[in-house]
Amino acid sequence: MSAGPILIVGAGPTGVGCARELVLLGHSDFEVLERADHAGGLASSVVDGAGFTWDLGGHVVFSHFGEFDRLLADVMGDDLLHHERSSFVRVADTWVPYPFQNNLHHLPPEMAEEALAGLVDAGGAEASRNDPLDFATWMHATFGAGIVRQFMRPYNEKVWAYPADVMSASWIAERVSVVSWQQALHSVVHRRDSPGWGPNNLFSFPAVGGTGEIYRRAAAPLATHVRYGTAATQVRAGDHVLTTAAGDRHYAHLVWTGPLDVLVRLVVDAPADVVAAADLLVHNSVTMVGVGYEEPVTDDRSWLYFPEPDVPFYRATNFAKYSPANVPDSRTDRYSSWMTEVASSPWRPLDHEGLAERVDQSLRRAGLVSEDARVASVHVEHIDYAYPVPTLHRDAALAVIQPWLMAHDIHARGRFGAWRYELGNMDHAVKMGVDVARRLVDGTPEAAWA
Repeated sequence: MSAGPILIVGAGPTGVGCARELVLLGHSDFEVLERADHAGGLASSVVDGAGFTWDLGGHVVFSHFGEFDRLLADVMGDDLLHHERSSFVRVADTWVPYPFQNNLHHLPPEMAEEALAGLVDAGGAEASRNDPLDFATWMHATFGAGIVRQFMRPYNEKVWAYPADVMSASWIAERVSVVSWQQALHSVVHRRDSPGWGPNNLFSFPAVGGTGEIYRRAAAPLATHVRYGTAATQVRAGDHVLTTAAGDRHYAHLVWTGPLDVLVRLVVDAPADVVAAADLLVHNSVTMVGVGYEEPVTDDRSWLYFPEPDVPFYRATNFAKYSPANVPDSRTDRYSSWMTEVASSPWRPLDHEGLAERVDQSLRRAGLVSEDARVASVHVEHIDYAYPVPTLHRDAALAVIQPWLMAHDIHARGRFGAWRYELGNMDHAVKMGVDVARRLVDGTPEAAWA
């Protein structure tokens, strides 16, 4: 079959994955439009004026898919460092190994008792995610009141920046560890850690350049097909035309990898029900505050979670631990760096006032940085579209939007194109791009998105 001209909007993981696969399939009639001056999208990295490298939030490299594995092998070769995850939750002035609910014996005795009692009251069985439960109800039904109060609700409302009872429980899958009261009791009685849960227990990271290095390298051979600094301004779905500042581009198929609600607003002939459905989609924002210190790396942990309200960020990543090249001259004997993430939304507005200072103070209070450590650099990046929030209305909205778009040869994929957080990792994004390329060229059904 002949796919005709394909237009890809976005040179992030999905767009790059799609373009690379089109080349492999022998289809050269395609163009990639990227509004930024570089590839990578949400997986980009930056180097600040002091020489510290920062990602746009926490990324680690792990994979469910051979397609992503092959991309890494092709573009990174041996230029990856490999780590075993070491993550902890900060609660009640103590560090509990992640997952919190699997390691309750690190809590003060009265908190461990409360957590166990809640698990017993919950009955020791995971609530069904197939029922139309909101996330708050699912948490209480699965974990009981103790764990929900101590960690699950405050942390999740801090990271999502929306109340748990407006969110669906359908997204959870492998994202949340479920533990029975018997397992938790065994851990408490025998004081045994259970830290190895989850797909990112082992992860990789680029030796140089941050996460963005993957997509810089992957996009380089596609240079003749990519137009940087080019943003879409309008789409006429019926005419198969996308407009930029440079004029109209005709396509047989449009692969859109940016936010789905933005796409619908650009489609001038979208029907009212599609526009109304797009208005129901909800996202949060994340402000990345990176602080570089003139202090050696001494902490061996990977990243840390902070559910408590006196800390502005929900997660802090020991970024120099990921790669020495993330600090100036790779001098981890002289520099360290902590990359923190602060979520915000209309429900949880961002408090800009003194944010960097509050981040620095919180890192020191938690003991991650010594009191006399000199700040060598502060770098702030605001990511407007950080996570698509899986609200109770999301699936019904997508059931209206996506079929109409596909009927008009518009394929919205990627973290925000699909608008499904459960498909929000880099490997999912690349896989969606590869799959849609195969579908358009030879009719192969999509796997990840479907």
